[in-house]
Amino acid sequence: MARVYDDEILPIWSKRFGRMLLRGLTLPEKAMVLDVACGTGYPAIELLERMGDGGRLIAIEAVGALLDVARKKAGDLSGKRIFFRTEGNTAKLAFADEVYDLVVSNLGLLERDDPKMALREFARVTKADGKVICTLPLAGTYREFYDIYREVLTKSDRHDVLEKLEEHIARTPDAEEAATWMEKAGLENVEVEVDEFHMLFKSSREFFFAPVIEYGPLVAWKEVAGKGQAMQETFWLIKEAIDSYFAGRAFEITVKAGCLRGTRPEVLPEPPPPEPKPETDEVTRPRSGEVEIETASEKPRKDPSDLRNDFKLSDDEEEGAHEQ
Repeated sequence: MARVYDDEILPIWSKRFGRMLLRGLTLPEKAMVLDVACGTGYPAIELLERMGDGGRLIAIEAVGALLDVARKKAGDLSGKRIFFRTEGNTAKLAFADEVYDLVVSNLGLLERDDPKMALREFARVTKADGKVICTLPLAGTYREFYDIYREVLTKSDRHDVLEKLEEHIARTPDAEEAATWMEKAGLENVEVEVDEFHMLFKSSREFFFAPVIEYGPLVAWKEVAGKGQAMQETFWLIKEAIDSYFAGRAFEITVKAGCLRGTRPEVLPEPPPPEPKPETDEVTRPRSGEVEIETASEKPRKDPSDLRNDFKLSDDEEEGAHEQ
């Protein structure tokens, strides 16, 4: 699965966000840098190239298979100037206070179990006057898909699921809310850069089985719809709607990419009390566009004649996403 990420998701997704993170970035000669959720080494390797020989970079990632690829890319520098370690997606970081000149996370913030607390942790481990830079998809991303999803649920009288969908969508912040997260983490001089790009898909089949969707938000989208036949029927109707509305033209998906930048002050304010969590039985998944990679052995892909059968196709039926 690391190969799928590196070959088919990184070029059209993660690098689009990562270029925002790297834009105009300069580093001290002997910088200490932390990359949270480093994936297969982007943008960690690019950051390393901008650092002096005295600099050091720590790159953490929850998925061991991705780290293996990152180590290979680093070559002889691994274990000398760049150090990789496996660390889960919990908000708490296993580092001392005020260690790093720069903390970055390319699409990793919304993968943490508590993004707001994660930002406070990023600020905690950053030195005074150091920088925290994070990228994430903002509200408005996937809006064309969500419009169709809402329509299908409304016509099917699945109003309970529609409410869950709205809750799911609301978890992705807009630029103003994301800036507030940074400020509440104690960071100053907060800036939010927003860029918009589009992904094009020839059909619903290509959309649902593009790796950037299948191994990204699709899991959470299906959980919103429920389980079994109800979920399958809902997604069958979504598929039919996409192919009907976009017959003869590409299904265009909007992505609003955000890059958050902030500076760590001399003294961080006391953290606010934890927000009460609403009681729910819903199981949540990572909410950003970043993929969730399975580390277990790959399951053979099914080859059904009916797309409703678990949304699995054979490899030779998969088509990649096209980017505008």
